[in-house]
Amino acid sequence: GQVGKELYRSIYVFCSMKKCVVVELNVQIDHVHLVVRTPPSLSVSELMGTLKGRTAIRLFNKFPYLRKKKLWGNHFWQRGYFVDSVGANEDIIRRYVKYQDKQAKEEEERQQRLELS
Repeated sequence: GQVGKELYRSIYVFCSMKKCVVVELNVQIDHVHLVVRTPPSLSVSELMGTLKGRTAIRLFNKFPYLRKKKLWGNHFWQRGYFVDSVGANEDIIRRYVKYQDKQAKEEEERQQRLELS
């Protein structure tokens, strides 16, 4: 919905501010997949701190009801993140990120069919 769209825009804005290029981005209901090119002078932890901190502030300001949901101890993001370098597998990883929501929906439908059987 609107929160997802704002998060999507915010990630692009804050990545741009850090001189990063978003290659693929997929915002799910409970997590985000992001493939991003970073300058060598920027640490991953600095980028993630900026993205998670600034997007949380922006979303809490724009959608105050999110504060009342008590998501993860009144935080928008959970602690931690997973990072890996892409290298030769970039195309595979980009496809995975791009179509993650489609795969998740197909898996959910498959599970529902099994439960009905």
